[in-house]
Order: sequence, then structure tokens, then C-alpha cells
Amino acid sequence: MADNVLQITPVMHVAEIAPALHFFVDILGFTLAFQQPGYAYVSLDGAGIRILENHCPDELGEPHRGFAYYVDVRDLAKMHEQIAAKLATLPAGHVVGPVDQPYGQRELMIRAPDGNLLVFGQAIA
Repeated sequence: MADNVLQITPVMHVAEIAPALHFFVDILGFTLAFQQPGYAYVSLDGAGIRILENHCPDELGEPHRGFAYYVDVRDLAKMHEQIAAKLATLPAGHVVGPVDQPYGQRELMIRAPDGNLLVFGQAIA
């Protein structure tokens, strides 16, 4: 059974699909693979996130407790270079890094429109 699992795909709850799709597709460069009312699937280099519109405020991310989605990458500098200009259009304080962490990762932390925290990280050699 060890060869049966493809990947783990997180589900991000958002208040509205449109701002989330703008963030993932237009800002971060994800591809929109599937969309229907209230749901979308986006991917980047084979890694996917499912986005689900959810109108329960207790289940939406907030800036002070937003859930973190961690994406491991091979070359954080290259990724940051590709999206830096678009990241500059986000509100102040919504982008931190790239920064070296004491636990051996270089990270770029980005706050999504609904307060969810998306982190791209690369192991420090």
C-alpha cells in the first residue's frame, strides 16, 4: 500500500472564492485546475490546495490565528524572484521573508486574503 498515496492536499476555508483565486493564481502563480461554485482546486508544480467557501466564521482563518499551509520548495530564491513584484501589491505586513529560521529552514511567509498563512520553505544546506 506504500505506493498508493499520491500526496496530501490541504483544504483552505475562505469566505469568498474570488479573492482567494486572485491571490493564488494572479499573485502566486498557481494554476486553476478546477472550479465550481464555492470550490476550487489550484496547483503549483504538482502541489495542490483545495479552496472551499465556508460561511462559518469560526472555521475561517484570522490574522492572529490563521492556519499555516507549508509548501516545501527546492529553490526559494527563484520562487521569490518570480513573484516579488506581485507580493509588493499585498497589504503591509502580509509578507515576511525570505528569512532564515533557527530550525534550518529559509521561509517566505504570506498572509492570504482570509488570514490564512501560506509558508514556502527551503531547507538550509
